[in-house]
Amino acid sequence: MKRVSENIERHEPVPVHRPIAPNEPATLVDVFTLVVRENKRPDTLNYKKDGRWVSVSSDEILARAKNIAAGLHAIGIRRGDRVALLSESRVEWTLTDAGCIFGGVIDVPIYPTLTPPQVRYILNDSGASALFIEGRAKFDELKAILGECPQVEHVVHFNPDGMSEGLSLAQLERLGSEFQQQNPGALDQLAHQIAPDDLATIIYTSGTTGEPKGVMLTHSNIVTNLVDSSGHLSFDVHDIALSVLPLSHVFERQAMYMYLYRGMSVYFAESLQTIGPNLREVSPTILVGVPRIFEKIYDRIQERAAEAGKFAATMLAWSVSVGREYAKYKLAHRPVPLFLKLKHAIASKLVFSKWHTAFGGRIRLLVSGGAALPEDLGYIYFGAGIPIIQGYGLTETSPVITTSHLDALRIGTVGTPIPNVDIRIAADGEIEVRGPNIMRGYYNKPEETRAVFTDDGWFKTGDIGAMDADGYLTITDRKKELFKTSGGKYISPQPIEQAIKASRFVNQVVLVGSERKFPAALIVPNWEQLESYCKLKGIEVQNRRELCEHPRIIDLLERQIDRLTPNLARYEKIKKVALLENEFTIEGGELTPTLKIKRRVIDQKYRDVIEKFYD
Repeated sequence: MKRVSENIERHEPVPVHRPIAPNEPATLVDVFTLVVRENKRPDTLNYKKDGRWVSVSSDEILARAKNIAAGLHAIGIRRGDRVALLSESRVEWTLTDAGCIFGGVIDVPIYPTLTPPQVRYILNDSGASALFIEGRAKFDELKAILGECPQVEHVVHFNPDGMSEGLSLAQLERLGSEFQQQNPGALDQLAHQIAPDDLATIIYTSGTTGEPKGVMLTHSNIVTNLVDSSGHLSFDVHDIALSVLPLSHVFERQAMYMYLYRGMSVYFAESLQTIGPNLREVSPTILVGVPRIFEKIYDRIQERAAEAGKFAATMLAWSVSVGREYAKYKLAHRPVPLFLKLKHAIASKLVFSKWHTAFGGRIRLLVSGGAALPEDLGYIYFGAGIPIIQGYGLTETSPVITTSHLDALRIGTVGTPIPNVDIRIAADGEIEVRGPNIMRGYYNKPEETRAVFTDDGWFKTGDIGAMDADGYLTITDRKKELFKTSGGKYISPQPIEQAIKASRFVNQVVLVGSERKFPAALIVPNWEQLESYCKLKGIEVQNRRELCEHPRIIDLLERQIDRLTPNLARYEKIKKVALLENEFTIEGGELTPTLKIKRRVIDQKYRDVIEKFYD
């Protein structure tokens, strides 16, 4: 079987090392060992089963991780081999990840939303010798392509459900327990051999601009990033986190390591659809998410107010306006006028207190990453007493590059660089990064690896941004997403899209116009808000298609855009709008698993709509 070292020796960038402080973990083995040695607790991980929450203690995590590591060894998987994990987030995902770490095995997370051909590509490119999978439904979906993945010798099921193919996780753990009884000390010796520069994982990027690339991250990449970024965030042993993002996402996975490192208790949300009930049941203090989650929560607040009647909707709008103004004073460290203080106290008692109850009553911090947080949303949440800390990073950077501080928050920025990470802005505005968190390279792709590093060793992020005199970084766009009109003017779509999304009638928006005379917008409406507007204004339509094409609705959206984008240059102004019936989704191919827009897919899928803009 091909070992991973064969693929990295020829093209790995020179790693940046930093000294390891006394009592600081050097590998992920150390991180999981710390969970028991310093943060022992009976409820480290928690999951819902048969309507009740079940706890897994720190001692049980370590014991089961070692059994999984030994079980992998017992079935012939050795240090440096690759093992794929394809499952929704669950306790078994984290236990298997820990088992791979203790066994020196390189795990390869796969998003469960990927199509069978995409899964086949990752299994074959990584050379995975085993696949951990959730259960029967996913196995049946992938059964055909597994025959085209000759190196996959073992399939392990988290939920075997009476299946005869492969092993259950419980069987693998029993094999591991027997192996340890027969070979006392063998596993500890194996774990002791793991070094900071050993590969820990290969994470495949979501591929917005081409086929996925396997990002190789070492133990040192992840652990130094964990330690250095945790100083920016105020997590501690008293915090409770609700885990809602997929662990196949590097952002959530690093958050999980941080929770464990800080001795926190973690609850796995049942699904994205049950976040509301789970928040009320768990009463977390910390919630890590992507902007879309926080947008949807706020959208739901607006919808409920609208359903409750005109007074409730008016009261919400007034409270949000007060909270936004209050937040701007507080964040600028200016004295809040007395009358504004009074209004904010009223808004907090009558409206914002209900938001806190909906979050479980104890929420003190939201952490947003993975995409740009709309600036207005940051002010709204802060004004409601639920601050959002925003960070910035990429899979290739393990992932954190910058984070905000709660006591020095600047909305509109992604904070300042974490310790030991350096940032510079290239002549064309691209953000370049150097530090111990930078990946080893792309697996099996030496040319692509060389292409993302400068001659003097800095990693090119592909993002455009600027840094102010105080070191706060602002992201303006993706370098590859800038497009040029036929008049030769470059347009940065993301800031304009973020501004348009501030409309209560807009759910999703994508700008088009590359090599065209002017930019136009494809908009997926917020149906609840738009249908309520039609009822209020007496606009009669038979279905959503008629609504999308109704002249008064098109006029409404055009006026909304004009109001929200008053400062655009003439060449940036949105000249035409089209409303789409269907939401952009992962399943439809328009979004990546991390909810980023695939512009090429949208350009192709809606080519007829786009052509009509320019007829």
